[in-house]
Amino acid sequence: MLSGTTLGLLIVLAIAFLSTCAQNSQARLTLENGLKSKVYLSPKITQTPGSVSNKFYYDIDFPKGHIAIKSFNAEVVDEDGNPVSLKETYLHHWVATRYYQRKGIKNPKHSGNFGFHQSDFISAGNAGVCNNGLTQFFGLGSETRKTSTHVPDPYGIEVGNPLEVPNGYEEKWVMNVHAIDTRGVVDAMGCTECRCNLYNVTEDEYGRDLKPDYVGGLYCCYDETQCKLKNGVEIVKRNLYLKYTVKWVDWSDAVTPVKIFIFDVTDTWQQNGIHDCLVEFNVEKSKSNDFISTRRSNASFPISGDVVYGVAHLHSGGLGSALYGEDGRVICASKAIYGEGNEAGNEAGYIVGMNTCYPKPGSIKIAKNEVLTLESSYSSEKSHTGVMGLFYIMVAESSSTLDASSLIHQESEIPIFFWGVGVFGLAIFAAVMVSYMRRRQSEDGYHSIAN
Repeated sequence: MLSGTTLGLLIVLAIAFLSTCAQNSQARLTLENGLKSKVYLSPKITQTPGSVSNKFYYDIDFPKGHIAIKSFNAEVVDEDGNPVSLKETYLHHWVATRYYQRKGIKNPKHSGNFGFHQSDFISAGNAGVCNNGLTQFFGLGSETRKTSTHVPDPYGIEVGNPLEVPNGYEEKWVMNVHAIDTRGVVDAMGCTECRCNLYNVTEDEYGRDLKPDYVGGLYCCYDETQCKLKNGVEIVKRNLYLKYTVKWVDWSDAVTPVKIFIFDVTDTWQQNGIHDCLVEFNVEKSKSNDFISTRRSNASFPISGDVVYGVAHLHSGGLGSALYGEDGRVICASKAIYGEGNEAGNEAGYIVGMNTCYPKPGSIKIAKNEVLTLESSYSSEKSHTGVMGLFYIMVAESSSTLDASSLIHQESEIPIFFWGVGVFGLAIFAAVMVSYMRRRQSEDGYHSIAN
């Protein structure tokens, strides 16, 4: 039997341990005190009715230093800072990615995409899985205003780490903004779907002939193309900007890093073992009473870890997307939110938001080399051209490789509230035990020895 002194000591140590755990849990889960935020504007985007702007802006304004990105939000605004309706300028997509530029080299102009095929410029994109393109860290389209990009505590997207920058280079960011002016056009939705007949295009932006069966997509609505206008439309020029807001915290040991992965429903991996992502596809009009067209693809996941965030990117007509694990479990399901009015952010007929997933930490795990399935669904009441089926997830990498046979695992976590209840209860227990021991000592005739 434990003596009163030993029992008391154990109780005190247990209380101290639980108190420390509660304090550490609170510190680990709270980063908001150091949250910083800044609003930036892209270079000026000049448009006229029916015009297309699809430019790459290099060395954009971005927070400096070794930081953890907590969110990246964007929207199109006019020169007065007012939000612009999708019914006037359709935001096909915006993406932002990181690159390294050799010091002393003149910055590229804000113009077309020169690529990263020169030794002076090195792409520093996301963690995969596509081999060609889709290297962005952030990127959305018409849904940008009502889609959350917040990275929950204690996680963050690590950038600006000087140890990762190649010697003689510096870290920079490039942004691609694809905006289509639909004022006065004959077919607004057709213009947003880049239907080739509306753009009177037979060659792509590099002068290559389009295939006869290519009826719509990015090859027909490149920079400075023009969508067909109604007769008598007045050509009014205006300047717009992509306003983007970045929130971040300084990097510290309190932040758990996450990696960004992008999946594409056009990925060819299942057919040829290569993650060639074709980016866009067409949806044919249904010939039956089933007006849902679903496309699927598979991808092998390169690491093991916990899913922190997930969201899909679809175009008008999109219904939703879901990412499934090898055992059929749902990793994340993301549905389209359509507008119901005319005001910016609620435009009827357009996707104005996508549902996001924020799994409980540790509840959704992916094993290394696990084969995931992406499923994207569109309405097929009518045909759609140049649509996309992308899926973003953020993953906190595991320190050890997960076994595929134990993919579903719920970590035991005790909320901070219950730590407090436990400490309080243990304190009461300690008091009761001390009182009980003293009473027993008195009853048994034992007395403390005075020095």
